[in-house]
Amino acid sequence: MYNHYVPDVSTDRNPNFYASIGKRAFDVVIIVLALPALFPILLLLTALSMLDGHSPIYVQERVGLYGKTFRMLKFRTMVVDADRRLEMYLSANPAARQEWDVKQKLMKDPRITRVGRFMRKSSMDELPQLLNVLRGEMSLIGPRPMMTDQVSLYSGDAYYLMRPGLSGLWQVSDRNQSSFQARVRFDEDYYENLSFKLDCQILGKTICTVVKGTGC
Repeated sequence: MYNHYVPDVSTDRNPNFYASIGKRAFDVVIIVLALPALFPILLLLTALSMLDGHSPIYVQERVGLYGKTFRMLKFRTMVVDADRRLEMYLSANPAARQEWDVKQKLMKDPRITRVGRFMRKSSMDELPQLLNVLRGEMSLIGPRPMMTDQVSLYSGDAYYLMRPGLSGLWQVSDRNQSSFQARVRFDEDYYENLSFKLDCQILGKTICTVVKGTGC
């Protein structure tokens, strides 16, 4: 079902052959080739996530292609009462409230567990989204998946014309420093220049980010 607050972009198609056909094949081939090496890592991260005594997988509604919502998977990196803890922290810290309002992220997030902090730095908490990619809800490369309550903060259309990405142009750029609204420019640039070469470049930068542990 389409969300009523999303621009009507369902008939817009990128004429680029790679964008319309090749990109999906690229996603599936890369995952199939990488899965044998990733499987032991997935098992280890699942075990580490279970140390907190809760389900290792966190499921959250995100906005996808043409504004349709889907259930995005992640390794659990936050405490169970994350929403309550965040509101308490923001209420007691005006500077943190301002940071959250502008970026929709916190450099020092009180909700993150110790294991979760490691997984976020390495970006390995995103690995369960490979299943979302195989199901066609996401792509390996694309806009950062947007939460449903962030739609009113997003002023562009480009996001809704693509599948959200496990990684993307914004994710490998200045995501720690930029405002949430700056994502619009990154999404528009990516949509206008979408190509096999660009996806390979972003994938390479993503691997560097994982190796260096500079994720967030």
